[in-house]
Amino acid sequence: MVNSLFGAAGTSIFEAMSRLSAETGSINLGQGFPEALEPQELIEAAVAALREGPHQYPPMMGIPALRKAVADNTQRFFGEAIDWEREVLVTSGATEALADAFFGLLDSGDEAIVLEPVYDAYNMLIRRAGGVPVPVRLEPPHWDLTAEKLEAAITPRTRIIVLNTPMNPIGKIFDADELAALRDVVLKHGLTIVSDEVYEHLVFDGARHNSPFFLPELRARTVRIGSAGKTFSVTGWKVGYVTADARLLQPIARAHQFITFTTPPALQAAVAVGLNLPDSYFDGLKTGLAVRRDRLVAGLQRAGFAVDPVQATYFAVADRTAFAPDEDDLEFSRRLTLEAGVTPVPISSFYGKRDVTSHVRFCFAKRTDTLEEAVRRLSAWRDRQRWKVAS
Repeated sequence: MVNSLFGAAGTSIFEAMSRLSAETGSINLGQGFPEALEPQELIEAAVAALREGPHQYPPMMGIPALRKAVADNTQRFFGEAIDWEREVLVTSGATEALADAFFGLLDSGDEAIVLEPVYDAYNMLIRRAGGVPVPVRLEPPHWDLTAEKLEAAITPRTRIIVLNTPMNPIGKIFDADELAALRDVVLKHGLTIVSDEVYEHLVFDGARHNSPFFLPELRARTVRIGSAGKTFSVTGWKVGYVTADARLLQPIARAHQFITFTTPPALQAAVAVGLNLPDSYFDGLKTGLAVRRDRLVAGLQRAGFAVDPVQATYFAVADRTAFAPDEDDLEFSRRLTLEAGVTPVPISSFYGKRDVTSHVRFCFAKRTDTLEEAVRRLSAWRDRQRWKVAS
């Protein structure tokens, strides 16, 4: 016997496309792992912590140095005061933080609104917690969130709204009007927000990260999740953190206690060093990624893609319908892998009905030479398409 939920789950689209990329020698711009962006200070701090120890269980809530660093970083960059002893929890990655939040806040049959396009882990974890995910669709070309869309999804069983800002896969920052609409709905219905903010430091062109946690009316109703993996380009470390009002954090911490209990102390110590790095690191991260973004976006546009604005994250979403309007985005992604040697992921995989097939996602958090080669391959592929049409 196997669990019906996990037993029926297939291989994720990210794993499937990465496997195809590896098998064909394609450049993998589908899966969101960065290249050569890790700060050396962080690596050295981890090495020192491994040498010095301790190597036993750290405190369940996280080591004090990291919890305080999370609070200090939030105050420094976003102006929000945090009680690190009562309002910060360290987890083994942001995905565990999401699981803790869903297990801690949902009872059987409770509904959780998720905004599509949505990362596939959300729905699986909500279901495993006994909840029911209810999609609210954001669609191209504007990907707008409105109070009307949220209200239409509310039922007597609604308990939480899951937000991802900045938003994977579309690189969207929810603006003040959208957060105001969210606020009004949450307060009207007495809901809680689980806000996945792992890309909080990856915003470009002078934009500012917005969070419902920073709105006074929503602070006590918001669970804010961050990730060292995204902020420091160490996705394999799996260090995340949750910030929430002490009342809200308590059941989440109890879930964490019985899921992983704790996170490697050396990695926690290193992330504390990272969060205390000077502003120049965080500014340089944004600048460096913006340069990579511009290089990839320009190459995609030269190859004939229409590319949506990229406000944040390390993903660019491109409209590919000009190439094959009758072909779905999964077929197109596979064909681009085989014919061009560049691998994206289809946006339809972020929708439950898999019916938004106009766009594919590319990751630009890669080495400059990787991006240049990808752009060269895409241009050559585009030229071959023109030749086929001319012939």
